[in-house]
Amino acid sequence: FALWRALEELSAEPTLGIKLVQAADTAIHPPSTLAAFHARDYRDGIARIARFKRLCTPEQLNVAEAAGECTINSEWLYATEPAPAIATDVAFAMVVELGRRGTGQHLTPWRVELTRPDPESHVHRDYFGCPVRYGVRRDLLVLRSSDLDRPFPGHNPELLDILTPALAAALGELLAKSSVAEQVKIVLKRNLASGRPELSDIARELGTSERTLQRRITEEGTSFRELLVEARQELGRQLLSDPTADIDEVACLLGYQDASSFYRAFREWEGTTPNRWRELNFSGLKRAASDSLMH
Repeated sequence: FALWRALEELSAEPTLGIKLVQAADTAIHPPSTLAAFHARDYRDGIARIARFKRLCTPEQLNVAEAAGECTINSEWLYATEPAPAIATDVAFAMVVELGRRGTGQHLTPWRVELTRPDPESHVHRDYFGCPVRYGVRRDLLVLRSSDLDRPFPGHNPELLDILTPALAAALGELLAKSSVAEQVKIVLKRNLASGRPELSDIARELGTSERTLQRRITEEGTSFRELLVEARQELGRQLLSDPTADIDEVACLLGYQDASSFYRAFREWEGTTPNRWRELNFSGLKRAASDSLMH
């Protein structure tokens, strides 16, 4: 996040991330995002961005649709700290601009939820055109499911027939460079909140058979159970690094039915409680930040 942090420090503009996205000409987007602007409709466009986003950055767009709402959040796959506000603004503005430019209409989200403190200005509300809640526990962009069915007049199936196979091949090469274990953990982290994912669920999402995935995991000297524990441990550390995150909610996001189960597991991982771990690590982070400012 060094680049994002530097941009935040050098600019006092609270909507710099949004302005960067607005200023970008659709025609000069890389193929991985250009394809989304020529999708069939808004839903198809979002799906294409979510699928190919990793070709541009180690970021994952998590999309879930239920009860007439589509919730979207951005996850940085190898992050050990919360994403800077500017990075979240870029991710959310990208999705909003996709809808507005793709449909040719000024679509507005249902609501936006941001973990940062309220800036006491209307800059985000003015751009998104919807209620914006600050100081929440998780950054979320919430769209109306009905808006996702809006067609894109610029739909170009011929261009997509050219771009999609090439992008899929590039994504396949990228995934092939990472170990099967890492791929499994990435998918596990994305699905933990919905319960305890099964091997069959992960195999389906990775586009392989359960038997083949089990064999490849074994060949790498590990097991699905061990990867599940590692995924929970890594994601748990990341979530706890956010000082506003509630312990009970972290337990839920890791797929635990109750906080006591999470406390027991965390003590096995770290040898201490989540609260104590957070205290120890935040004090270390504060010292490091202070030292860097002094030098």
